[in-house]
Amino acid sequence: MPPLTAAVVGTGFIGPVHVEALQRLRRPVAGILASSPAKGRQAAADLGLPRAYESYEELLADPSVNVVHLASPNRLHFEQCKLALAAGKHVVCEKPLAMNSRETAELVRIAQATRVVSAVCYNVRFYPICLEARQRIAEGLLGDIYHVTGSYVQDWLLHETDFNWRVLADEGGALRAVADIGTHWLDLVTWIVGREISAVCADLKTFLPVRQRPKGSVETFQSKLGKPPATEPITIDTEDYGSVLFRLQGGGNGCCTVSQVSAGRKNSLRFEIAGSKGSLAWNSERPNELWVGYRDRPNELLVRDPALLRAPANRYAGTPGGHNEGFVDTFKQLFRSIYEYIEGGDRESRPFASFTDGHREVLLCEAILKSQQSGQWATI
Repeated sequence: MPPLTAAVVGTGFIGPVHVEALQRLRRPVAGILASSPAKGRQAAADLGLPRAYESYEELLADPSVNVVHLASPNRLHFEQCKLALAAGKHVVCEKPLAMNSRETAELVRIAQATRVVSAVCYNVRFYPICLEARQRIAEGLLGDIYHVTGSYVQDWLLHETDFNWRVLADEGGALRAVADIGTHWLDLVTWIVGREISAVCADLKTFLPVRQRPKGSVETFQSKLGKPPATEPITIDTEDYGSVLFRLQGGGNGCCTVSQVSAGRKNSLRFEIAGSKGSLAWNSERPNELWVGYRDRPNELLVRDPALLRAPANRYAGTPGGHNEGFVDTFKQLFRSIYEYIEGGDRESRPFASFTDGHREVLLCEAILKSQQSGQWATI
């Protein structure tokens, strides 16, 4: 089988992360597609890629490309996924898979009717400590799951002058903090405990109903380097904050808080899982540590070390103990899992999220929005 070759769509924050992770895996990347030819050429030069595609049609027509990585804005995912699947390409799509469950259901149907592999980039699963937590629960070390609590908080939208396409409902969807970062938390904890969410009760809040949008094209962080750009006020109806109570299928309860206006928190995902025999806790800002809690003996702190981790967590720990791994390493291990799966690897223990998982997350978001609007619990 010839080596799998990728092409990446998107040159913002995440697109280059995809490219660099693939390069670290020594997976060929044929080229990149940006929102304009000029941006594409610059990105290709910066990332050492041989080609900048002029259009998505040109990318899909490239016979050397087997896998399409979509790191484009949310509103483009549905059509781009459909076209890639129709072209017989394997698809790795950033979340959310699409803008609504009608679109995601259609993508699941199309993907299941093809022979290609489709995946959604829930990369947080691939912190080795998260894989270890999942395995410990699967082995029954926590006993019955009582409840799951935690949060995902950031501060990058704290000021009214902070603006990004994600704050606009027609660009990113009706939910923002929940859909953008909350789905990472929800996917992670349900995957770790091995149970889906059956019902939700949500409380969402927009603290900054008006933001200042830059006039014209402004590069990220430009206002920090010189004169602030001219702006115009724009009404915002996507949430800055949300808390969601939930019930798990098969028993167990939980609560998650998300915020993009928590000063000082750059990217903090935390969870604590309480069971009848013990507890587990993890914080993405200390990603190489797993806290293990007991009632009747001293608590433990497991520091990431392949020699001390269970399978399959030890397979996805890329450096020896004491040599820390972080955010970019999760993409490397996620793509390693996907590409090995495409090549006929272990089909019984697929750890990456499928289009079906992506569809489920969109259904969950729609239930959260329904609960917020009705003021009542909503079932999934």
